Order: sequence, then structure tokens, then C-alpha cells
Amino acid sequence: MTTLSHAQIWSAIDALAARLGMAPSALARLAGLDPTSFNRSKRVSSETPPRPRWPSTESLAKVLLATDTSLAQFAALAQGEVLPAQGHLPLLGFDAAALDGHFDAMGFPLGEAWDTAAFPGLAEDGAYALEITGRALEPIYRPGDRIVISPGLEARAGDRVVVKMASGALVAKQVASLTQTHLALAPLGDQTPDHTLDLEDVVWVSRIVWASQ
Repeated sequence: MTTLSHAQIWSAIDALAARLGMAPSALARLAGLDPTSFNRSKRVSSETPPRPRWPSTESLAKVLLATDTSLAQFAALAQGEVLPAQGHLPLLGFDAAALDGHFDAMGFPLGEAWDTAAFPGLAEDGAYALEITGRALEPIYRPGDRIVISPGLEARAGDRVVVKMASGALVAKQVASLTQTHLALAPLGDQTPDHTLDLEDVVWVSRIVWASQ
């Protein structure tokens, strides 16, 4: 078995982050780690002379699990190989998605306006991605972030969702509560409802299942 060097391990982490369209800090957050875990300053000690620092096996295991990456794939990245994308999703800007003609009545993508983007391990039937194009969703989502939405999953209290209103508006919120007649929505990252909707005024509600940040 080939032994991977310190430089190769870190190179594989950088390559994996790039494959997902995110910075190493965002990859760390995705894996449930401190966002600074993969910073370049953490890769060597502050001693003189500096000493190489290796990511822990626990950190690597969390990254592989969060990104659905095998050890063989990680080793291939470490050795400079370019892995094929595991799946592609329709992609559209969030503001553009609010226009008519991009979704069917159930919230599945429709029409020819969509681009395509690679999202390893996220090619679920019906899933699509929206790229944040404004600052209305800060600090949770910033311009350039991509969120993956799965219209086939039932929304539950606490889920982050995209909601299409009968008025035509498209909003990203968090479900505070959902009954057979009403949907209470809260700002992202909050549990306090800012308004409650009659379900007759809602076209569809789709769960946000992943974000590239």
C-alpha cells in the first residue's frame, strides 16, 4: 500500500473541497469540524523550525462521511488524480427561480433555463440547486453559496425550506410548525415565526438538504 505524504494528504483535502465547489473552511463546517481546522496555518506548527501537522484520523473520517467519499477516492485525489463527478443537478439563480415557468405544481424543476452543475453524491431524483444571488439571506447564506433542494422530501418543523407562494414569491425560511391547514415560517436560523400562512396560499414547500458555503 502506498504511503501518503503530509503534502499529499493536505492536497487531497484541498482537492475534495474544490470538487464540491467550496473552500477548505466550508468543507470543515460541512463535516462538523471547526471552520479553521483545514486552514493553511494549521498545517505546520509555530515552532522553529516548523513541524508538519497532520489532520486527525477522526477529522478525515468525518470529511469522508460528510462528502460520501471512499478511502480509495481520497487516495486518488492525494496522488493528483481527477475524479469524475458522481452526479449533476439542475442549477439556477435564486432570483431567477422566482419567475414563472421553472417549476411544476409539485416543485420539481421544469423548462430549459436551467444550467447544470456537478454535486458529488447529491444527484437525487428531482433534486436541484439554487445559487444565492443577493444578500437577503445573510448571514446564513451569502452571494455565491449554492443550496440543494429536494422536493420529494416531506418538510418538518425545524427544516430549512424553499417556499413558493400563490402570489408568485419564492422565499427561503425555516419551518416553525406545519399543520394540515397552516404553515408557520421563521427566519433562517431562528425558531420564532415571523408569519403564518394558510396552506391554500402556498403552492409548494421543498426542503433544503445541503449547502455549499
